Amino acid sequence: MYRATPLLEKWVQENNDLVTKWKTGENLLRKDERQLKLRCLSLEFHKLLRKIQGAPLLIGVTQLELTVLYNASVFSIAMSEFSKVELLITNVMDKGAERFRDGQYSEALSDIEKATSFTAPRGVVACTHLLLGSCFHQMKCPQMALTCFRRALETDGHCVSALYQSMLVYRQLGNKQAEIQALELLHSVLNLTHSSECNTGDGLLVSSELLLSSSSLKNLLEVPSAPTVLHILALQCVRFGRVSEGVEHYLDLLAILHTGQPNPHHMNMDIPFLPHLSVLYLEAAAAMLMVQRPADCIALCDEVVNTTLDLLPQRLVLEELSVENEPSTPAVDYDDKGAMVLYVGASNLLKGHCYMLLKEWKQAMTHYTRCLDLLLRVRFKIKGCQPQIPSTDMVGKEGSKLFTVQRLKALSLAGRGICFAQTDRLKESLRDLHLSLHAFPECVNAGLWCGEVLWRLQRRHEAASSWKKTWGFTSESSNESVCVYLVEPPTDHMLNPMELQQRIEDLGFEDDRNA
Repeated sequence: MYRATPLLEKWVQENNDLVTKWKTGENLLRKDERQLKLRCLSLEFHKLLRKIQGAPLLIGVTQLELTVLYNASVFSIAMSEFSKVELLITNVMDKGAERFRDGQYSEALSDIEKATSFTAPRGVVACTHLLLGSCFHQMKCPQMALTCFRRALETDGHCVSALYQSMLVYRQLGNKQAEIQALELLHSVLNLTHSSECNTGDGLLVSSELLLSSSSLKNLLEVPSAPTVLHILALQCVRFGRVSEGVEHYLDLLAILHTGQPNPHHMNMDIPFLPHLSVLYLEAAAAMLMVQRPADCIALCDEVVNTTLDLLPQRLVLEELSVENEPSTPAVDYDDKGAMVLYVGASNLLKGHCYMLLKEWKQAMTHYTRCLDLLLRVRFKIKGCQPQIPSTDMVGKEGSKLFTVQRLKALSLAGRGICFAQTDRLKESLRDLHLSLHAFPECVNAGLWCGEVLWRLQRRHEAASSWKKTWGFTSESSNESVCVYLVEPPTDHMLNPMELQQRIEDLGFEDDRNA
């Protein structure tokens, strides 16, 4: 055990005084006063750090240096000075040694690394890696960020912020499997009972909560709750084709929610939180349908309908500034009773899909029609204009309210048109399929079945043209902006694409013979 020198004791006291200054009266300051105090104390921490870095590499000095380094870095990130934090940490620490500007520090760096591995508090070392990783992420260096976040986790396995930030980087890189693995690990860690406190010796650390008005620190230090992470994991599993796993995660999540666990709403809206319970039911129902469990899907949809039916308004007006500038926000406002129209509509859509899978065509048509009847209550209003029925030239951005309405309408019309075709009501079928394409021009099922109906009506060249055009559509089933309960159901069990292609080739041979 080392004995602190008078100089070291003085520096510890200086660090602690600065932390105390920040805590004292911080909540009473105006925004401009708070920013000024933030900048002044940041300068003081940087001055103290430079004093400490001139001292011999003693164990006590190293531990205090890391504490002051962390405090200085937190203040710099609070002011979004990422390059300054990068320089600070790379001059002390080992999601930066190659970025040293001066080779004379390499020997000192080795000594510091060796000393910190034995004596420095793990929480402080992990936080410095986390801060550096955040800087690399902001500076568009994802691989370097991942390296720093991994070091943070290796140092402190309870550094959940590093796990969450790693997941975000993997998502940005499009590494789906790594993203899911990070989510699984994050959920496991969040479910463990552990203390977030760390022993920092005599030096006080700046509490990150005191600086959470800074968006930079909110994004870095806050993580979603365990149920929210489980929801993200379930949703991503479904989107990435691991639907059976997603179903199990949704069942676990619904079981947790039924025990009465709270759903915390984070201060920072960039940090996700659980959506409305009806949305969770609809997502879980869609996953059930994908793994061909129609009875479970119907049960979940019935739950949504039973809890929202009495809240349905007689009319719903969706208002935006303009179609072009409509933000890609969640599809509905979860606090708006009018959103219940879309919840119930989506429930009927999924039930229609289920009955179509079971080949119960009349039941399927009933639920598709119920969805369409609900959507007749919806009008879309551009600010300053009169409400109007949504049309094909008003599709809106993916993820918007208007997009959701048009998607529901198109899929319901397509489903009902397919049911009409299966019961040999070809004229009604063609009408609904055309209306579906009018509401949403790239509806794949509507395009394929429109061709099938035209073929049955002996309009074979029109059918071939419809199939070719539809095959040119870009599949949206993996698009994250499309709700999983608005993804088109597969109909390959009813229409075989290989058979359709063969029909087109046979039609071409027939045309050649006739020519």
